[in-house]
Amino acid sequence: MRAVKETATKETATAEPPLPPAPGAEQYPSLALVNSVIAVPGGQFVDLIGTPAAANRWLTDRGLAPVEAGMRDMCAAQLRSLREQIRALFASRVEALPALPAALAAVNDALTRVPTAPLLQWDEKNGPYRAASHPTTEIVDHALATLAADAADLLTSPDAERLTACGSPPCNRYLLRHGRRHWCSTRCGDRARAARAYARRTQSLTD
Repeated sequence: MRAVKETATKETATAEPPLPPAPGAEQYPSLALVNSVIAVPGGQFVDLIGTPAAANRWLTDRGLAPVEAGMRDMCAAQLRSLREQIRALFASRVEALPALPAALAAVNDALTRVPTAPLLQWDEKNGPYRAASHPTTEIVDHALATLAADAADLLTSPDAERLTACGSPPCNRYLLRHGRRHWCSTRCGDRARAARAYARRTQSLTD
């Protein structure tokens, strides 16, 4: 499977500018989450949620946490862990393999960690009202539940038929395929075409 294992020392590549969102990533935050660690040539990775501050910024950009959430190491680690479990489920779907029980359990755990309905609140002046509970200690739980629900929606929707892995090594991103396109970006498409052209030239020299 095309899963990316978390390591204690992940290098950050700076040779190439950030890639644009892969097709479908703006529609499905879970797809953006899976693509938040990017493999680049040279065996390096760009991890967009590799630090608490980066994870906080990533969630804020998607309306899943306030700027002042104050993300801690443990919270960022939970987000990265969910990323790997969703990635494993995407890989299983793309490769037509059974889902890993641990990945399925992790997503379901995130789904059931917070209430799904607005809770009954009571204001001393205005009386009862319904509102979602978002204390600071539960911000990450709500974000994880939202991302897990989004992944479940994608995997059970017609769009799941279009879910595929980028066909330009070493890229590790996923996308929703449009037509015959299997690349997540123009850069990856150019790289794949260049690799095929090189292979053809090499073959012609050996014939």
